[in-house]
This record gives sequence, C-alpha cells and structure tokens, in this order.
Amino acid sequence: MAKRKRSAIVKELDKWFSLYIRLRDSDHRGFATCVTCGKVDHYKKLQAGHFASRKHYATRWDEQNVQVQSYGCNVMQQGQQYLFSKWLDNTYGEGTADELINKSHQAVKFSDQDLLDKIQYYKEIVKNHENYSI
Repeated sequence: MAKRKRSAIVKELDKWFSLYIRLRDSDHRGFATCVTCGKVDHYKKLQAGHFASRKHYATRWDEQNVQVQSYGCNVMQQGQQYLFSKWLDNTYGEGTADELINKSHQAVKFSDQDLLDKIQYYKEIVKNHENYSI
C-alpha cells in the first residue's frame, strides 16, 4: 500500500470528525441547533465550528472545542467567539473556554497512524449513526 500524504490524512479526518460533530448533536430527524445563534437546520446544512482555531492540532479534534454552528456564525461572523465561550462555560462548566484556549497552545505531535486511528474511530461512529445516510 502506498504511503498517503499527511495533508490527505488530515483532510479525511476533518471530514469524518465534522460529520460526527454534526450528527452527535442532531435529533432523530437530523436537525441540530447552532450553539451561538440558535438556528435549527439539518446537519448537512450546518458546520462544525471550532472555538479555538483549527490551526491548533491540540484542540482541532477536541469534542468540546468543536460544536455545531450555522454558516453565518462560523464563517461570516468568525465563529462568534464571545457567544461560543459563554455557551461552552454554561454547558461544560465555568472556565472551559479558558481551558480550551490554554490547551490549544500546547504542542502536540500526532503520528500518521494516530490520525488514521482517529479516522477509523469517527468513521465507525458516523456509519452506525441512525441519521447518517450516504
């Protein structure tokens, strides 16, 4: 088997992780709610928004750091960081947003195999989710 480029591995992990996040928070009909504006839409029309930027690998695939957001909040409003931080602290406990910011600045090194393992983990969850259909 030919060795895959790291960028392709990261891109595939991002795809499966994003699907997982959106499905994780969707109801039995596939609808989820944006954590910052409250918009309800089908998971296929929503995004996986990162509180701490996805450029930081320490939190890029952190399940608390990534939540369902509308396109408007995630892209047009640059993630609505203030509202996102309030939602995180209200949901997971006071100080969660600060902890994620601190964690995001930690140096982490994932091997290609670590990333491939994460792909397999999230792929299995997504494929077994009742709302998922190709």
